[in-house]
Amino acid sequence: MRTHPELIPLLSHASPSAIVAYRDGIGITAQRFISEATHVAQSLPAGRHVLNVCVDRYRFTVGLAACLITQRVSLLPSTHTPEVIRQLAGFAPDAFCLTDDNRCEIDLPRMQFPQTLDAAEVEWRIPEIPAAQLAAVVFTSGSTGSPLPYRKTWGRVTRCVRDGAPRLRLSDGRSHTLVGTVPAQHMYGFESTVLLALQSGNTLSAERPFYPADIAAAVAAVPRPRELVTTPIHLRTLLGSGIELPPIDLIVSATAPLTQDLAREVEARFGTALVEIYGSTETGQIATRHTAGSEAWQLWPGVRLHASQGQVFAQGGHVEQLTPLGDVIEIMGNDEFLLHGRSADMINVAGKRSSFGYLNAQLNAIPGVLDGAFFLSDAETGSTGVARLGAVVVAPTLSAAALAEHLRRRIDPAFLPRPLIMVERLPRNATGKLPQQALQSLVDRHLQTDGSP
Repeated sequence: MRTHPELIPLLSHASPSAIVAYRDGIGITAQRFISEATHVAQSLPAGRHVLNVCVDRYRFTVGLAACLITQRVSLLPSTHTPEVIRQLAGFAPDAFCLTDDNRCEIDLPRMQFPQTLDAAEVEWRIPEIPAAQLAAVVFTSGSTGSPLPYRKTWGRVTRCVRDGAPRLRLSDGRSHTLVGTVPAQHMYGFESTVLLALQSGNTLSAERPFYPADIAAAVAAVPRPRELVTTPIHLRTLLGSGIELPPIDLIVSATAPLTQDLAREVEARFGTALVEIYGSTETGQIATRHTAGSEAWQLWPGVRLHASQGQVFAQGGHVEQLTPLGDVIEIMGNDEFLLHGRSADMINVAGKRSSFGYLNAQLNAIPGVLDGAFFLSDAETGSTGVARLGAVVVAPTLSAAALAEHLRRRIDPAFLPRPLIMVERLPRNATGKLPQQALQSLVDRHLQTDGSP
């Protein structure tokens, strides 16, 4: 007996007049979205693999839909450096770049996103995509720095966001607008601002604001209920800016754990709840927590954790295979766990153990510190030959001596940083993460210029 493949609609919006996106405060209907995706699909070059770098979140989503309709695969690397693009071309020799930037210099065949699209509307019919169809290949950097590919089927990524929608209060029958400070190409932004809108009947904002005033303007431009999808670094910047945000119905954060104190400060300042998401490139999103109220994470429906030989694995739900997690995790029960930091972040100095996550949290909790990070460099050793900790800090109102005194009150003397480097800003990427290579380059430049030990 021949079985038919499972099909999953591209959109969960039932009506052609339902709003799928807002750009500059103007709503874009599901009918227009399907029509524009169809027209872009007809214009795509022959290659099967597409590097979609459109900054405008709506255009990125139209490009994604065009790829799905034509069974093309979206490539989503973590960065677009020349070396990553070279490796990407080796991974997919037929790849081309879809961009909405006239100044794009990515070294691949390029297709410019159309400035104007055919206004003719196609027949209202929501495309159905096979669940087993490869939708995207996402990449993370391994220890060697080479991008490591993870293949995501349409069924896997849609189940992930549908299972998570109730945790983010998006299943109450109302159309929520998702405003994101993170790029659509990053796994967190891809799931929480694009796929979540498409698969939960909600709406995305085309803008990707970065500075506090721009975030406030983007939130004000869309109707309530609205959710801000952001990162810890953006939240700290918002708190320090003094900018008043328009009413927000929920704040969602990911990419690095928040402290309870910071989560409570965010909730008090902006008058709303904050929910954190836990996940990885390998697994997608698998848990949430209300950080201000609890340190425990609650797993997605069907997802379970298993410990074996000092390693924790996830499986079940949308996580099809037993997948190792790169964190130190304490399993609390069938659906709860505590997170104690990244496995690679655990450090041992003079026989004492700590983690970069803990040390960074103590550093950034000091009044006057706007941003900061510890680092460990094999090149920085004392007379014993043991690697030493250092730190780079953005704290324009503090001296290095005052900062060191604050740290002495918070952390064991074994972990006090030397050197302690004061900088104007840290080289964080678009998701607020601090790439190790960029951090090390900053440290090397400072040591070569300053001659600090």
